[in-house]
Amino acid sequence: MAEDDFRRWEREFDSGASPEEPSGGRGMVLVAGATAAGCTAMITLGEVALGAAGLVLSSVILLLWRIGM
Repeated sequence: MAEDDFRRWEREFDSGASPEEPSGGRGMVLVAGATAAGCTAMITLGEVALGAAGLVLSSVILLLWRIGM
């Protein structure tokens, strides 16, 4: 006879993050902020194409990192 494991199923949908697995969200925000500041500085200094390319490339990398690829 199969045993019902409702508690385990319920924990999967718990809104609180488990203490063993940090989300990494703070690091992602730090990296995104530093990259945006650097690219904005490049745009301000006249390197518009390079700064815009950096923003686009970093956005794609952060998106792929966020979805786990």
